[in-house]
Amino acid sequence: MKQIRFLIIVTIFLFMGLTPAYALEKEAGATASLSGSFGKLVVDTRITQLSNYLEAVNSLMTTASEHFIREADRLNLDWKLVAAIAGVESYFGRHIPKNSYNAWGWAIFTGRADGRHFDGWKDGITVVSQGIKEKYVNRGSNTVWTIGPIYAADSSWAWKVNHFMEEIDTYTPTSSHQLQVVL
Repeated sequence: MKQIRFLIIVTIFLFMGLTPAYALEKEAGATASLSGSFGKLVVDTRITQLSNYLEAVNSLMTTASEHFIREADRLNLDWKLVAAIAGVESYFGRHIPKNSYNAWGWAIFTGRADGRHFDGWKDGITVVSQGIKEKYVNRGSNTVWTIGPIYAADSSWAWKVNHFMEEIDTYTPTSSHQLQVVL
């Protein structure tokens, strides 16, 4: 009986010491921050969104979803852009030159038939994101419509990239293992 009373008292004190958690941002697609007595918890729904989409299209780049977001944030790019370019150029890394990790058709102009080879998906994401920022955005091409004529000979490239960006942004999981319970 003393043990039960002790457990009840300890439980009451624990709950009294907790402070409630508050959402600091309510915008869908933005990084959601929660703060409380246990510190700060940051949940970036964009990572889950991109990961779920890449998984749905059977992309080998699914595990690099967070890196796509981090690089986009670091360089102030749209978080869907570099993934969407990979969608157009290689159907999200499914059709690439062997062992190249080049899902973007990056550096084909170098004379190599298969362009630049990267050490892995993260390396490719970093180099391509940096290249998009330096060679396009910083020179005034800051939309898919202004990047397209420079990046690709295909006149429908920008439309295709835009299509994949919209698909990523609006993707809703249908697989039960992708659905999350929100409390």
